[in-house]
Amino acid sequence: LREDHVSYEEGRILKAQPLLKAYKEQTQVNLNKVDANTTLAPSALTENSDDHNDFKLITAVLEGNFSTCKYRVLGKKVIDGYGTASMPPERLCLNNKRLNIWADQGKAVILDGPFELDPSQRYSVDLTSFKIAEHIRRISVGLFAYFGPYMFQVSALFLGRDRAEEVFLIKPGVNFLMMESISMIPPKCDHVVLVAWGDITSAEEEEFNRTWKVLKGSYHGMRLVLNQYEEMSE
Repeated sequence: LREDHVSYEEGRILKAQPLLKAYKEQTQVNLNKVDANTTLAPSALTENSDDHNDFKLITAVLEGNFSTCKYRVLGKKVIDGYGTASMPPERLCLNNKRLNIWADQGKAVILDGPFELDPSQRYSVDLTSFKIAEHIRRISVGLFAYFGPYMFQVSALFLGRDRAEEVFLIKPGVNFLMMESISMIPPKCDHVVLVAWGDITSAEEEEFNRTWKVLKGSYHGMRLVLNQYEEMSE
């Protein structure tokens, strides 16, 4: 975001995310209390507080400000997934309220993962694809990153008609949801996960048999390629 638009965009996002807005406001109140009651080295105390760390992470996500530091390229991390036991996503998503609603209605499931990341490193997504039978449609599938008690949507697509078995969420140079060339994972993330949600429709199943069990049986794996970075000291 341009510097003069940060406040406007942050306000717009917080208006659409009341839970995040309440958390951010309470965190700021706590930080103000610490600053008001501290006479010696207030910055050192707040830097070491969990609340302050959470505040910095969420602020970075809201502002989209993942590129203000210098990083050293470490190489690529390739993750191949083959499916996991059916379980619903239990974390609230900061930037996809619809997923939170579907999950509350029991209409969301983790397709693959979670896959562990090193929270001391930074990652960008070079490629994300998954394979699912072509007769499964009218659901959304997305890649999410865990940080703290929340998760953050990196990319997602709606599965419609006349598609290939392999679906790409991100290819080198383009995120098909955000239409951006770089897909950074927020700092301090420790896992990534593939999630599906919505009303399942299958061209090969009767209405009563359209279940998440059918969906999981039609899922044929995923590939995730991450670029790894290490933050450089000034």
